[in-house]
Amino acid sequence: MKNNLRVERAVLRLTQEELAQRIGVSRQTINAMEAGKYVPSTVLALKLAQVFGKPVEQLFTLEAED
Repeated sequence: MKNNLRVERAVLRLTQEELAQRIGVSRQTINAMEAGKYVPSTVLALKLAQVFGKPVEQLFTLEAED
């Protein structure tokens, strides 16, 4: 699964730590998601969508192998 969390985070000028605090996870979790090494739960994806004010589909996209 691809995502554009890093870009969206940059638009809001948030650090990984600030974003992590807003959604209740560790900075390492944000880092892993941005690197494509961690697929968030539905709840976490919805929290991210709320922070960025965008639908989940604009943050995450499926790849052919998903």
